[in-house]
Amino acid sequence: MEFDVFFSISQTPDAAGTCPDETTMYANYLEQLKIADELGYGVAWLAQAHLSTEVQKRNKRPVIPHWKGEVGLCTDFFQLAMLSMAQTKQIEIGSAVLSILANGGPIAVAERIGNFCALQEVRGDSRKLNLGFSAGRFQFMASPYGIVPRNSVEKEAWPALRGQIFWEATEIMLRLIRGDTISSDDIRETTLTRGDFRSDEDWHAVQTANGNDNAEIHIPRRYEFEEIKTVPQEWNRAGVNLVIGSHEPALQVYANTFMPVQVFNLSITQPEIIESTHERMESAYKGQWERRMMPRTVMVFLNEEEGLNESEKTKAAQQESEGALSSYWAALEGTLDPAKVSKASNNAVIGNATDVATQIRERFHPDDRLMLWFDFFRHDSARICRDMSAFMDKVVPLINGSDAR
Repeated sequence: MEFDVFFSISQTPDAAGTCPDETTMYANYLEQLKIADELGYGVAWLAQAHLSTEVQKRNKRPVIPHWKGEVGLCTDFFQLAMLSMAQTKQIEIGSAVLSILANGGPIAVAERIGNFCALQEVRGDSRKLNLGFSAGRFQFMASPYGIVPRNSVEKEAWPALRGQIFWEATEIMLRLIRGDTISSDDIRETTLTRGDFRSDEDWHAVQTANGNDNAEIHIPRRYEFEEIKTVPQEWNRAGVNLVIGSHEPALQVYANTFMPVQVFNLSITQPEIIESTHERMESAYKGQWERRMMPRTVMVFLNEEEGLNESEKTKAAQQESEGALSSYWAALEGTLDPAKVSKASNNAVIGNATDVATQIRERFHPDDRLMLWFDFFRHDSARICRDMSAFMDKVVPLINGSDAR
């Protein structure tokens, strides 16, 4: 089993009320990254965010009105990735995940990818850029970039249409990365049907706004442009590993008609969906599919602190997890729901080294690749570093064998 590490760089109060300033947040990240590099973690996945979470609370319809501080400080993945690689030796860097609808859109992202990989070649660094991409979680981060309804039909259709915009953006980005010369006329068109909506009522509302009961509604392309091609052009495409953050099977398949594109999946995803994704990608992936190509996010609450016996470590880890998860749900929804905290605990690994190893062996396939989240609502950087070390030194040998590291 392979192990990566996930960094949220989330400037929000932890269970103890600690909320470091921005400089400390970045310093903590780099400290933890260097330890992860030394310990042999495979990829450091960086959460991406845009625009102030605090300020969005003043919007008419804030998406997370109770969140304190900022969801994340990584607003320019490519700059932070370059800094991260300059300060490490072997760990790869990945985005988890970058919105290609915000911060300039798919054309801008394609340019940045090519530029980054070209500079990597100049630097003589052969490590891959792992580019996780999605439509983005929060609408307020994409709206300023024009990702808003343009008319009454689009307003009614928006929940479904936003996903279709991501299809369009995905094709544009992948074809430009591949080196194609394209115009918007070359890109797929969007046609909405009943199947795109959750209910008859939702679909009828869109038809009413369109002024007829047609079975198909054509939506003009979001991106309009004459022929373009990104530069630089001669960089090695093997230098980027693309991973799509979408649960939509048809989109996973469609993306792979252009380039090899792997898949993100969360630890909370139901096992049957995980397995069906692997089955689908065995034939859809533009290459040889392996289970490791779908990294799985796992929150880790490990306690191997000195001065505690095994049962005390387990109890302390459980208390730490409850504090972090309670803070998370209170920030996300403004209320504390014990049922949700309990459910989230079932999707984390919690306890001493033996506990954590047992839980991982029981829940995951031996060939899975886990993206371990140690800094979930925690700002004690020294403790996070100790936990990363304890995981590699004490947990991994119990999973992969005594010579694992």
